[in-house]
Amino acid sequence: MPTPAPLRFGVLGAAKIARSFIAGVSTSELIEVAAVASRDLEKGKAFASELNIPNVHGSYEALLDDATIQAVYVPLPNTLHAEWVIKALDAGKHVLCEKPIAVSSEDARRMYDAARRNQVFLAEAYPYRAQEQTLALQRLLADGAIGRVQTVHACFGVTFTDPANIRLDPDRGGGALLDAGSYAMNFLRMVAGEKPTRVNALARWAESGVDLTVVANLEFASGLLGQITCSFSTAYHRHALIAGSDGILETTFLNSPPEAGPPEIHLRRGIPSSTPRETITVSGKSGFLVEAESFALAIAKGPEHWTGCTEQESVDTIAALEAIARSIRSEKWETV
Repeated sequence: MPTPAPLRFGVLGAAKIARSFIAGVSTSELIEVAAVASRDLEKGKAFASELNIPNVHGSYEALLDDATIQAVYVPLPNTLHAEWVIKALDAGKHVLCEKPIAVSSEDARRMYDAARRNQVFLAEAYPYRAQEQTLALQRLLADGAIGRVQTVHACFGVTFTDPANIRLDPDRGGGALLDAGSYAMNFLRMVAGEKPTRVNALARWAESGVDLTVVANLEFASGLLGQITCSFSTAYHRHALIAGSDGILETTFLNSPPEAGPPEIHLRRGIPSSTPRETITVSGKSGFLVEAESFALAIAKGPEHWTGCTEQESVDTIAALEAIARSIRSEKWETV
């Protein structure tokens, strides 16, 4: 089958993550970033010149009106996702939206309803889901490599201290839970294959009012128990431990390969601690690249080519994060 023509993307905003996305897909034969929109036109022109983007729009609306743009990448602040994703979908564009898909499960459902209404493709961007490391991990679990999964722990921490950082702004959906925590929660949802039934959680807070560190316990209908931790005040870490009835899996869940070398999965097939541990080394590329190419192939050839979140996983992830936020405030177990 011939390679499909490049999918022409427009990018809303000139945020740092937009720069990373554009750089990540620059070598792709399946993706062409053809336009960027910025409410500050001069900033947009400088951004486009630096990254060799041919077209610049001085408003988000103008980009959505551009008939040459087929898909839109949305890296806007969390609180703007629902509004601009729905506008893009209503303009007939396919949309790849940065995580979290929205700040509420109600918004997420409205967004997917808009995608169906307009017969276009909407996907939530979790680059780690397109990595071979994650795909290999899913195959191991499906093959029963560690038996029945009993517990899952997923952790993601990093330090942010600049008050101007959007991640520390409560009015724009900041906080560790919606950022790092969304990755950890999405990982748990992927492994469990179902949403949690209830959660309890506690947090530590920044002076700005956002959550800096969150620890949450989660219970699933299958009997699986999970825990996520996320933080904006720890040394960098991003890894998971999956314990099954017959073994364990340890893995990172990175968006792109680590600088130290190719990604690895550590597997112990057996109950005793003396069981030898296998190290499985896998290939790795830019997560933005493999995710965007999966998105383009899903549009050109069919949804089975998409390796990322399903609609249900995305809705369940934000619903669980909502319940965790409620539990932090109520200091009680909360139903998802």
